[in-house]
Amino acid sequence: MQNSFNLTQSFDELQKALLGANPLRSVLILLIAAVVAYFLSKYLARGIIKLAQMVSVHSDNVSSEETLVRLRQVETYLSIAVAVVRALVVAVTAYVTWRLLAPPTTSGAAAIGASAFVVVFAGQTLGTLLKDVTIGATMIIEQWFNVGDYIKIEPFGDVSGVVERFTLRSTKMRALNGEVLWIHNQHIMAVHVVPRSIRTMEVDVFTRDKDAAELVLQELINAIPQGPTLLARPLSITAREHWNNELWRITVSGQTAPGREWLIEKFFVNAIKEIDESQSDKSKRLFVYEPIPRYADSTANQRFKRAVRMNRNDQA
Repeated sequence: MQNSFNLTQSFDELQKALLGANPLRSVLILLIAAVVAYFLSKYLARGIIKLAQMVSVHSDNVSSEETLVRLRQVETYLSIAVAVVRALVVAVTAYVTWRLLAPPTTSGAAAIGASAFVVVFAGQTLGTLLKDVTIGATMIIEQWFNVGDYIKIEPFGDVSGVVERFTLRSTKMRALNGEVLWIHNQHIMAVHVVPRSIRTMEVDVFTRDKDAAELVLQELINAIPQGPTLLARPLSITAREHWNNELWRITVSGQTAPGREWLIEKFFVNAIKEIDESQSDKSKRLFVYEPIPRYADSTANQRFKRAVRMNRNDQA
């Protein structure tokens, strides 16, 4: 009989410790809430990340520019979904924890104290967070950039790289040297977006011996290293134009990773100059004039062609 009474008393004390208002119950609730929020957000985010990786692999193999843009937008939305899911899990867990720790019978003084804590916390932490989220949402709505784009951020002139992750709060990029960069969205004042994440450049050379010039150019083209962070696509001779006095203009085109333009406008151009460096007689030089390197983005050419035509009409 005594043992039964002791068991009942122990059970009542345990029930009081777990369900009553006491420090042990509060600590247990906080620990359980933290564990649930951590693992739930972790596995939900992992599932979304795997889906984003599948989309990324598919986008790397498509040839259509329109399809590539759509898939990159899907990657961007999935990247944002990771942060949103984690925020929702934390918010729901925090609300449930609050309800368990502060039931409706809480005294007025305790409610006032909790409200004061929330106001201080919101003023010091949530204000900065909400600013990031607001600006991030604006950039998403206006489609400033997508995951996979190469961007340069202002006012930080040296901050540039490929966007690996884009959330409502921050942007993660990887630079050409492999460094990982994190930027709060509220610090992004402007963004330079490189179309298709490559620079298209052309070099015009002038010669009187077209066949000999093409052989030399092809040897120089084969000497330039290729790769995702070097020459994205190899140089090639894309145009030949016959001028007067047996003069030919040969155009060489290629595409580089942003920041590697020097491979064409310096290395390739200087190599062409060195061909005739030892030839003092200008009439015997293979290349008559200095090479002319230039950017050759097709969309920019169309836009500027329209702008120049409109300016001419205004002047007329």
